[in-house]
Amino acid sequence: MHKLDRYDLKILRILSEDGRITKSALAEAINLSVTPAWERVRKLEAAGLVRGYRALIDWGALFRTQQVLVEISLARHTAQDMRRFEQRLADAPEVAFCYATGGGIDYIAMIRARDIDHYQRFIDALLLEDLGIERYYTYIVTKSVKRDEGGAPTAPDEDVQAPHTGTF
Repeated sequence: MHKLDRYDLKILRILSEDGRITKSALAEAINLSVTPAWERVRKLEAAGLVRGYRALIDWGALFRTQQVLVEISLARHTAQDMRRFEQRLADAPEVAFCYATGGGIDYIAMIRARDIDHYQRFIDALLLEDLGIERYYTYIVTKSVKRDEGGAPTAPDEDVQAPHTGTF
C-alpha cells in the first residue's frame, strides 16, 4: 500500500466533482504547479483510483421512467448460484445498480423501467430464468431526496493508504 497525501486526496475530491477541470485550474486549486499536479493525476489513474470520466445525464428529463428498488433473496447461496444471478443483473440494461448485502436480504437493486408494467415483465423474466430467486420485495421510488453521484465519503485530514499497485 502506498500513502496518499493531502494533495492526492484533494485531487480525487476535485475530480469527483468536476472531471472536466483544466490542468491549470486543478493545479491552482491544490496549490501546485501544472506539471507536478498532472503527474499526480496520471499516477492516481494508473493506480486505478480514478476509474474514468463521464457525463452525468439526466435521463429522467429525456424519457419518462419509473425507478424501482427491489430486495431480492435467493433460495440457495452457493458460489455458482450467486455468480449466475449477479452476472444476469450486471448484464441487464434495466439495472442501474445492484448491491450484495449482509443481513436478511441478499441483494438490493435499482431498476429503471419505462413504467410499472415494464418492471413487472423484467422481474417475471428473471423468475422464469430459474436464477434461484426465492422472494423479492418491490419499492416504488416516489421522489429523490438526495442523490450523490460519487463524492468522497468524508473529508479526512490524515493521509490514507492506497491499495498497492506498484505504480507509486
